[in-house]
Amino acid sequence: MAHEGDLDVTQRRLLEEQCILVDTDDNVQGCATKRECHLKENIVEQGLLHRAFSVFLFNSKGDLLIQQRADTKITFPGLFTNSCCSHPLYVESEMEENECLGVKRAAKRRLEYELGIPQKEVTLDDFQFLTRIHYKASSDKIWGEHEIDYVLFIQKDVTLAPNLNEVQLCEYMSQGQVRRLLSDSNQDDKVKVTPWFKLIGKDHLFHWWNNLGNLKTLQDHSTIHRM
Repeated sequence: MAHEGDLDVTQRRLLEEQCILVDTDDNVQGCATKRECHLKENIVEQGLLHRAFSVFLFNSKGDLLIQQRADTKITFPGLFTNSCCSHPLYVESEMEENECLGVKRAAKRRLEYELGIPQKEVTLDDFQFLTRIHYKASSDKIWGEHEIDYVLFIQKDVTLAPNLNEVQLCEYMSQGQVRRLLSDSNQDDKVKVTPWFKLIGKDHLFHWWNNLGNLKTLQDHSTIHRM
């Protein structure tokens, strides 16, 4: 369990980032710090809910980049998850809702920060928005997640240089390998994946994965899946 005084210096600094507060229909309600958004007492007592995103990055072969979160992370340290997960900031450029441009800008920023992917290698048009999910999860007695999560797919060969303060390892996996990872996480306490990755994997991931060349027909801008 991560007490704030024990946190990594960089991760503690990131707690000051301003997240976008939303209601359950994803309407902007203001802002709060990352610290405020992830404290379980605020989630439970105030219902704080913020906007987030999950990127699923595929290479040209169709394999998915899986990462293991660094042990320095505040929520769900050391767990396996999809390629990149974070939140847009409460700034004009990352709040633009037309074509999900704000979230896509945030995703591009975080791909560089977490995975070292040069911004010139990824354009906003490369991202395909699929849908939104609303979920709540407890990390430990202090920290948790309560998010409306935008799911973004991208298929592109990129240069990787992971930030070890965020990601302790990453590798491309086939669909069969990811299925085994998710299955093993249900049976072995030593193999753990993040709750949002497990939820998306259970209900949506493989259908979308089988349609990488036809994702526009699967986009759903109106539904927020409650999980």
